[in-house]
Amino acid sequence: MLKVFNSNETSGLKWIWVAVLTFVLDQATKLWVIGAFELYERVAVTSFFNLTYVRNYGAAFSFLSDAGGWQRWFFTIIAFAVSVMLLYWLRKNDASQRLQNIAFALVLGGALGNVIDRLYHGFVIDFLDFYVGNYHWPAFNVADSAICVGAGLLIWDAFINKPEQNSDTAKAGK
Repeated sequence: MLKVFNSNETSGLKWIWVAVLTFVLDQATKLWVIGAFELYERVAVTSFFNLTYVRNYGAAFSFLSDAGGWQRWFFTIIAFAVSVMLLYWLRKNDASQRLQNIAFALVLGGALGNVIDRLYHGFVIDFLDFYVGNYHWPAFNVADSAICVGAGLLIWDAFINKPEQNSDTAKAGK
C-alpha cells in the first residue's frame, strides 16, 4: 500500500527546527528593535545600511498598507493557509529532499513570524534598511529575509533537482 505520509524521522518534518529557529530569531530581533528604538529612529550601521524601526501595515513593500485595516486579517488568513500547506508538504516530503525542505521551513518560519506581529501588534515590525545614495529599499525584517531566501532556494531546487521519471513510464519506453 502506498504511504501518503512519511514518519516524522523520514519526512521533511525532520527540518522543522529550521522554521522554529527562523521564528525565534525573527521574534527576538523584533523585540530588541521595539525595546531599543523609537518609531522611525534610524541608526547608521554602514554607508549603505541602517537599522530603522518602522511599522508595515501591509504586505511586501507595504502593499495595501493604507487599505483601512481589512488587510491585516486578509494577510493573516493567507499566512495561516500557506503555513498549513507548507506543513503538509514537509510531512509528505522525504527527509532527503534537503534543499526543498529547508526552503519550505524558511518560508514557514518567516510567515509565522510576520503573522504573530499582525495578530499581536496589528502591523509587522520592519527594521533592516538598505540604500544606495538617496534610494532606500523598503525596510524588512528577518522573517521577510527567510521567506525570500526560501523562495530562492525553491527556484534553485527546481533547476538542479529535475523530477525523476515515473518508473512505469521509464519501463514503457524501453
